[in-house]
Amino acid sequence: MERALQIVFKNVESSASLENMIRTRADRLKKFHPNIIGARVVVSVPHRASEAGKLPLGIAVEVEVPGHNTVVAKGEQERADAKGENTAVVNRVFEAIERQLGQIMATRKGAVKQHASAGDTGIVVRMFPDEDYGFIEVKGSPDLYFSRDACGNGAFEDIKVGAMVHVLRSPAEGPMGPQASSVKLLDAARSPS
Repeated sequence: MERALQIVFKNVESSASLENMIRTRADRLKKFHPNIIGARVVVSVPHRASEAGKLPLGIAVEVEVPGHNTVVAKGEQERADAKGENTAVVNRVFEAIERQLGQIMATRKGAVKQHASAGDTGIVVRMFPDEDYGFIEVKGSPDLYFSRDACGNGAFEDIKVGAMVHVLRSPAEGPMGPQASSVKLLDAARSPS
């Protein structure tokens, strides 16, 4: 990780054993994505329980990777008196993060099966909005050039670096090399803000 792991205990007493467990699981994340920028873990009481029971424990993990929105997973569980009571929720949340990081890497490596006629999925890696063009990283190809015209009516402004897009390649190369004839944002909710 480029930045040190941040662990925050919010409205709950800190625990050395829980912090060690979190650090161990966070260290394993590099197996799923080699370029993690940073990670933050918040341990908190997500809501107040009835007076008779113990307060539940919630864990939220946020991981930053280049070219993608922040990856987030959350979980909570009721606390018990047993030793190692928090293992299940920590494991569940980190397994969810590991699956998401694995999916990001599979997409980047092109392991996600796609039909040839359906185009490609890529990630926007560079944007030059003042000059009305950008570049998309697609498996098996040099970065594809695209212009404002390839995006359709007003969609160019919605596309940001890190956004996943659907690309149709142009059969002819342009002055910047391989180019896209059509670029569509895959999911507007996933584009970075």
